[in-house]
Amino acid sequence: MILTDISISNFRNYDSLELDFHPKLNIFIGANAQGKTNLLESIYFLALAKSHRTTKDKELIRFEQEEAFVNGHITTSYSTLPLSISISKKGKRAKVNHLESSRLSQYIGHLNTVLFAPEDLNLVKGPPQVRRKFINIECGQISKVYLSALSNYQKVLATKNQYLKQRNPDEMMIEVLNEQLSGYAATIILKRAGFIKTIGEFAAGIHSDISNDSEALKVEYAPNIKYESDDPEGLVRELRILFAEYLPREIERMQTLIGPHRDDITFSINGFDVQTYGSQGQQRTTALSVKLAELELIRKEVGEYPVLLLDDVLSELDENRQAHLLTSIRDRVQTFVTTTSISDINHAIMDDMKAFRVTEGQVKA
Repeated sequence: MILTDISISNFRNYDSLELDFHPKLNIFIGANAQGKTNLLESIYFLALAKSHRTTKDKELIRFEQEEAFVNGHITTSYSTLPLSISISKKGKRAKVNHLESSRLSQYIGHLNTVLFAPEDLNLVKGPPQVRRKFINIECGQISKVYLSALSNYQKVLATKNQYLKQRNPDEMMIEVLNEQLSGYAATIILKRAGFIKTIGEFAAGIHSDISNDSEALKVEYAPNIKYESDDPEGLVRELRILFAEYLPREIERMQTLIGPHRDDITFSINGFDVQTYGSQGQQRTTALSVKLAELELIRKEVGEYPVLLLDDVLSELDENRQAHLLTSIRDRVQTFVTTTSISDINHAIMDDMKAFRVTEGQVKA
């Protein structure tokens, strides 16, 4: 999968910009606060209809402007496809092949991306919500069923929590909401279980290579709900029973106490918990292995490698980890890199690339 070009209007600090990209490596070079990450953010936004840096969409619109646009073309083994997304006070509008998508879930998944930024090194050490966000973004790209179930689950969960905060909550209404949650939760749980199993298989091999076969990495799903059935209907029945059992405690605590909104992932090396006992080097190797595993998983699911976005991450990796990352992507994955200095880039991959100089919102190839 290749992003051949992009055009931006009133996005972040960019007034108007059009760029053509190299099919292998594209490097955005410039000092801090010049707009390099904004370029990567525009690609991410074109792919996922949201930012990886903020939940406030209005922050993406250039100061004193009403609407921002991002357009681009992707080329796959099958076709070339124009994508377009805009954002204004009225919301977002997304188009695929010039046809407007009635739902963003129909739009997401045409351009697959994997983002690796310094904060992703906290995937292992950070709080559970960081890992849930990781699951949701990656599962959502490859499964519209998952994306729909997650969106519906979050809406019903918010409604249920509103009822639970009332002085005398309507228990019958909460039971109806629990019925809905059970169906959506079952889909989410089973999709996550399959996703993490596959990610774990890829990551284990990658980690073994980086550590010269001295460390065995294990990535496991840690669902909040302990379940037995891997059959959707059977799992729905289990969840209904559990939600009913927890209802008195939820009314007392005024919040939903169980469900996939409390899931997590665990990482272990040679049987030891990396999150608690791993060295910083082991934690970083684990995060890198998982990120590289994402590339392989998406290729397996959609038949194409995704676009890789590396936001100032190379300077955070030591020579061994950087070399493994760059060797893994060479000639296989279209990659976009931001950096303050070209010296941060391993010169072994710089023979076939395009460099862009970024200065105060102006870009020169």
